[in-house]
Amino acid sequence: MIEKSKISISAEPERAVLVGLITPQQNEEKSAEYLAELAFLADTAGAMAVKTFTQRQDFANPRTFVGKGKLDEIKRYIEDDGDISMAIFDDDLSTKQVLNIERELGVKILDRTNLILDIFAKRAQTAAAKTQVELAQYQYLLPRLTRMWTHLERQRGGIGMRGPGETQIETDRRIILDKISRLKEELKAIDKQKAVQRKNRGKLTRVALVGYTNVGKSTLMNLLSKSEVFAENKLFATLDTTVRKVVIDNLPFLLTDTVGFIRKLPTHLVDSFKSTLDEVREADILVHVVDISHPNFEEQIEVVDRTLRDVCNGADKPLLLVFNKIDAYTFTPKEADDLTPMEKCNISLDELKTSWMAKMNDNCVFVSAKKNRNIDELKARLYQMAKEIHLTRFPYNDLLYQTYDD
Repeated sequence: MIEKSKISISAEPERAVLVGLITPQQNEEKSAEYLAELAFLADTAGAMAVKTFTQRQDFANPRTFVGKGKLDEIKRYIEDDGDISMAIFDDDLSTKQVLNIERELGVKILDRTNLILDIFAKRAQTAAAKTQVELAQYQYLLPRLTRMWTHLERQRGGIGMRGPGETQIETDRRIILDKISRLKEELKAIDKQKAVQRKNRGKLTRVALVGYTNVGKSTLMNLLSKSEVFAENKLFATLDTTVRKVVIDNLPFLLTDTVGFIRKLPTHLVDSFKSTLDEVREADILVHVVDISHPNFEEQIEVVDRTLRDVCNGADKPLLLVFNKIDAYTFTPKEADDLTPMEKCNISLDELKTSWMAKMNDNCVFVSAKKNRNIDELKARLYQMAKEIHLTRFPYNDLLYQTYDD
């Protein structure tokens, strides 16, 4: 049985070092951002990142991810500190790399996917989410069985030299494949149950909140639905899909809060959460929530858009872009004699609104869910979009909307 959490929950968080690469495909700025996000993931899981190591390479070392010199540097730091219990790598590691690195550093080795799975396991509350997480864990483990039983293998191959280690690997692989098959069957049953639930909701318009993790979807959900959906400043605070009935003036619709997306999210993890993402696939309207205070929010928008295209199979759905956390947006005005090129950090929010966002017209709203700013504007836009969908299903009810429109 796979452990549900590899990071123990204690009064004192485990201390960790983070390791990443600077490559031709991932420059220094992007690497720094990814490692900052990795540190946030570690904090969410219950660990504290105390040091970050990066190395400039064309590609990861197939044996140890980083080169020997960098690995020695990390080893010296861990030995000098004396209280570091793990090293977390920003990309997926093979079993061979984990074994080699662990042998050198003498601490627990995790990669980004391993860390995300740990958080998912801790956050999962419902039977559906727990099953989805368990499936993703086994799918992650399956290709990493090779070399896990090297202590049982014989040194020589050939006829008559088939060692017990190889037999054990085959046994484990068969057990895991059986478990994966069983979990997929369980998820099929869950899918059917959820499909019945969605069917029982009738023809009410469905609105789904989507976006990068930790952009404030759950806080916005609480504001619009006047409910108490769990929300905190952590990654993947929401893992289980939550559906609430919302009424704006006299128009009812269903609002769904979904799991947040993130960069470098493994495909099998998205596949495992198919039933959760079905709420997105079957939504009539998508509300894409964006943290405008994040320095690279445009890249986060691209990550979510790319995932949505995969989830919705390219279906064109009405979309409202909600820029949240305007209260946290900061910029540094340039001096009049400063001739350096304008950067995003020098642009005010008003100037930003006149950029590509201006072309979106009514499909773009700026709010602060935390400070309850411009929420009425968001409600008015949601009302209009939901009304258009509603009238296609109930064309004789247009008189009901005169009150709000007037």
